[in-house]
Amino acid sequence: MFIGTVDTLEKTHVEYPEAILNALRYLRDHDFTQMADGAYTIAEGIKANVQRYTTKPVAECRPEAHEKFVDIQYIVEGEEYMGWCPLSPDLQVSEAYDAQKDVGFYARLVPDSDIVLTPGAFAVLYPEDVHRPKGAVEDEPCHVTKVVVKVPVDML
Repeated sequence: MFIGTVDTLEKTHVEYPEAILNALRYLRDHDFTQMADGAYTIAEGIKANVQRYTTKPVAECRPEAHEKFVDIQYIVEGEEYMGWCPLSPDLQVSEAYDAQKDVGFYARLVPDSDIVLTPGAFAVLYPEDVHRPKGAVEDEPCHVTKVVVKVPVDML
């Protein structure tokens, strides 16, 4: 997992793969407050999904992982807890991987690490990154506008 902010994108020492860097530039260069919810094509095979929701208690959020896509989760408005842990045999599967939806769910994160994502912040999550999105910071629900970019692993 990589975390960062779009305003420091050109100053980072991280060498992102070209597909990820192009997606991050797309996030930096668009005003998502003026865009409707839904899917937008960034490039062939890469989509940005604009979504608005209210965060919920962390206990109600489900850890998930993907196999075919890298997630880039970018906060436009609001804030949320993003839980994270590495994929490992210590994780208990709660819902088996669904290849059509490219998602599998886990009972809990082991170990459980949290970060707070605020406007302008992003998390780049690879298939080995189990993550728990949509968590309310300090259990205070918050309206969030978020963009989730899906980058095919085979483009890296």
